[in-house]
Amino acid sequence: MYTGRVDATDYLARIGAAADDPLEVLTARHLEAVPFENLSVHERDHVPLDDEALVAKVVDRRRGGFCYELNGAFAWLLRELGHDVTYCSARVATPDGFSFPGDHMALIAGGRTLVDVGFGRFAVGPLDLDSRDDQPDRAGTFTVRDAPDGELDVAWDGRVTYRLDPRARALADFVPMAWWHRTSSTSPFTREVTCSRLTPTSRVTISGPLFIETPDGGVRTERTLSPDDQLATYRDVFGIALDAVPAPLHPRE
Repeated sequence: MYTGRVDATDYLARIGAAADDPLEVLTARHLEAVPFENLSVHERDHVPLDDEALVAKVVDRRRGGFCYELNGAFAWLLRELGHDVTYCSARVATPDGFSFPGDHMALIAGGRTLVDVGFGRFAVGPLDLDSRDDQPDRAGTFTVRDAPDGELDVAWDGRVTYRLDPRARALADFVPMAWWHRTSSTSPFTREVTCSRLTPTSRVTISGPLFIETPDGGVRTERTLSPDDQLATYRDVFGIALDAVPAPLHPRE
């Protein structure tokens, strides 16, 4: 349990939310304020999977992270606000099937509500895991489907995004996969540098030297940034001050 100097008030100020905001507002504010980014991987900045380190990174250092970090920190905030939250494992859908257990970490609030601020582009609002009806969301239409062995497939506009195991896990259960994603030459997080966040009307992303903007319901645009422009964009758009443009830990060949 985190007992450091950051409290829920500091975290709420970081995301521009209030303690009595409903879950859908807290989730949207988090996605708009805290970027999905893997810069720490390429900076060799190891962040342990514990409440203190994760909350300090998001609030004190005003950084983002990948799924284990973002959903881990958000779980702490939700518990501080009185929500019942558990960690759960998901396997990401790929052209070759599903990835490994623990490849992604999501949250379940209140027993049967999926919350995920750590997948990058995904549902903005919470999803009802008991409903089999279409669930409209700012990002599109999401549907929860029954899968074998009590798991659940989460589909986005008709295509499965990941297979969720709703059984409760401990944060420590995800340490091995987090280590793999930070170090393996075959992990997508070590091969490409990315930083992305939601805005009130779009999603903005840096992927390598490209700046990408995808408006809600609009046409994606991209442009190539010089190194100086990349640093300025990290600072001005994502709130991240860097001394140098990060290079991939294991560049694609």
